[in-house]
Amino acid sequence: MKRISIELVPRDEAALRESLAVVKQHAAHADVINIPDLLRLPMRSYEGAAVAKEYFKAAMPHIRAMDIDLSAELPMKDFLRAQEIREVLVIQGDPPQDMTKKVYPTTSTDVIRKFREEMPEVKVYAGIDQYRGSMSDELYRVKRKLQAGAAGFFTQPFFDLRYLSVYEDMLTGLDVYWGVAPVMSERSQSYWERKNKVVFPQEFAPTLDWSIEFTRRVMAFAQERDESIYIMPIKANLEAYLAGIFPAV
Repeated sequence: MKRISIELVPRDEAALRESLAVVKQHAAHADVINIPDLLRLPMRSYEGAAVAKEYFKAAMPHIRAMDIDLSAELPMKDFLRAQEIREVLVIQGDPPQDMTKKVYPTTSTDVIRKFREEMPEVKVYAGIDQYRGSMSDELYRVKRKLQAGAAGFFTQPFFDLRYLSVYEDMLTGLDVYWGVAPVMSERSQSYWERKNKVVFPQEFAPTLDWSIEFTRRVMAFAQERDESIYIMPIKANLEAYLAGIFPAV
């Protein structure tokens, strides 16, 4: 497999360190830790990435495009350089629930281009949301992000290997991290269906066993093609999930 990326939510420093220790125990061969940026949390993604680099060689903070003022320099520039963080994932971001938080009409392509201009040493990745519209529309967004300077892409989680295969065929030749995440309850399944318009396959079950088995199938898919995988253990028992994915030899 090309690379394995694991996403960890930085709820606070202590919780993040606890999760990093679990990943180190069960997936020490992971290549990069992804850190999302959630406004409801006190720790910013790049701060969490600095902590993750104490445990793993590479860490990748998520940068929310709507938080970036194009008329000013990148606010995290000095921090990223000081911590030697050389990869970022630029996403559009969701509007803040607290309307006192200032946001801008900045797009992800704007921020990708801004990183290329201000921090050319940083490898910039972009997001793919295979559920927001048609495949042709998403492919157009991919091409725009490539033109802006994106070096690769991270997808939303897949739950159907057939659908992933179609996207893999469409994106042949690009550096793509194929997303996968456990769905552990009917409530979580309903969330994905309502908010992200996911259509789950008939074989799907919102259980740890199904999630582990499907993740291993996606890993085998990526292994065969020398591609990368993006593991997002959302609301799962991290230790049980990783132990199932990476059983002890």
